[in-house]
Amino acid sequence: MFKLNFLQLRTKSLLKKNKITRASIPYTQSKSVGIIFTVEDRKKHEEVKEFVKQLEQDGKIVRVLEFLPKEKENYDFIYSFFTLEHFNLWGALTSTEALQFADQPFDYLFHLDTESTPLFLHLLARTKAHCRIGKFRENENPFYELMIDCKGSFKDLLDTLYKYAKELR
Repeated sequence: MFKLNFLQLRTKSLLKKNKITRASIPYTQSKSVGIIFTVEDRKKHEEVKEFVKQLEQDGKIVRVLEFLPKEKENYDFIYSFFTLEHFNLWGALTSTEALQFADQPFDYLFHLDTESTPLFLHLLARTKAHCRIGKFRENENPFYELMIDCKGSFKDLLDTLYKYAKELR
């Protein structure tokens, strides 16, 4: 798709230009957490909601941004979202909500997808989050400060990401 080719060029440029200091602070001192994920089904949505509750019980202020693919349902409408239509022909992100989300200097930003997409790589390159955490994928080191290799279920991924984030000192 033409739009995605331009998006990948923009992403590469953002990786070079984004001079945000990336570093983790101890989990116990962190205050703000961002979460990004792709809507897939009700089960994943409910597991993300539980993860958000867990972080909030730890005293974190949590903001969530979801990608809503075509033909998928936006369960509960409780989170901000963006779609493929929020990228123009030249690959520029036009969603005000997604742009505002990317401008937040989160202490931690969790990417909760098992598969990578050019849309989230673009958002990860753009973000001002200090520590970006996600599932390990070859060749995506520039997009994360912490990547976890997890081969189990989506719930296993959430539990593992949470476990290792809590151990950051």
